[in-house]
Amino acid sequence: MTIADVARHAGVAVSTVSYVLSGKRAISATTQQRVLESVRALGYHPNAGARALASKRANVIALVLPLRAGMNLPVLMQFATSVVATARQFDHDVLLMTADEGPEGLQRVAASALVDGLLLMDVEVRDPRVPLLRELGEPSVLIGFPADADGLTCVDLDFARAGALCAEHLAAGGHREIALLGAPRVVYERGTGFAERTLAGFTAAAKDLKSVAVPCEETYDEVAETVKLLFDQHPGLTGLVVHNEAAVGHVLAALRALGRSVPEDVSVVAICPDDVAERASPALTSVLIPAEDVGHQAVRLLMAKLDGLPADSMLLEPRLTIRESTR
Repeated sequence: MTIADVARHAGVAVSTVSYVLSGKRAISATTQQRVLESVRALGYHPNAGARALASKRANVIALVLPLRAGMNLPVLMQFATSVVATARQFDHDVLLMTADEGPEGLQRVAASALVDGLLLMDVEVRDPRVPLLRELGEPSVLIGFPADADGLTCVDLDFARAGALCAEHLAAGGHREIALLGAPRVVYERGTGFAERTLAGFTAAAKDLKSVAVPCEETYDEVAETVKLLFDQHPGLTGLVVHNEAAVGHVLAALRALGRSVPEDVSVVAICPDDVAERASPALTSVLIPAEDVGHQAVRLLMAKLDGLPADSMLLEPRLTIRESTR
């Protein structure tokens, strides 16, 4: 089926069908309905190649999501699902780039004209991709903040505030010795932004308390060893902040193995999606990682940039929900 077939079926000009499908010119409601009924009846789909030539757009955006050690795949997929769903609302598809190619990968995709814009995840504080982003013609949005965000559009949860909020909640509950069980060590070694900012926020908020922060791996044996060593070195510890979605269940199991009850002996706060916090036993007091909202806002900002509209960076305010794991 072609656009000419749709025009003949609807009894209108080809240009009228084009205007209805593109929305570039106002068409009466009656004519628009007739055209759309013909589109459905004939099963017409616009030719992507022809549309790209006419509009000078590919109607595809790239989601650059390098799958590297220490990344929690279920949470990453929440971000990716939100990006894909929101992009479809803007009539765009998503090209998923999972290889860790660094600046070279961005250069390759930009040179191919396959995509209209770029969304980047797993942003590092000193991200090597940032200088190239400022040079590329393609619009871009970062899910995360590098140290130097001048001239860039970024969106993320305010992780520094999230770390501080967890420490403040424990302090308000009377805890005077607290710890942060953070991301795997490799995440800090890369200088990943969300991990660095959470650590900074926690440390600043806990300055008047006895506090410690340690990386935490993802397997039960590694988590159990870390938790045991932590309490051996800090026997007065009564509050834990866990910023490692994969380790949450292991941390609770390790505490039980040490004979420490939650929340009677130790209060636990997590930074994680709500479903992770709600499935835990006991249900965890937590700061939500709003993957759906962040993904939606990232696509919205990128579409604004594609249309030449202002697109200011955004830090989403963290929200703490009190459940059964703190007292």
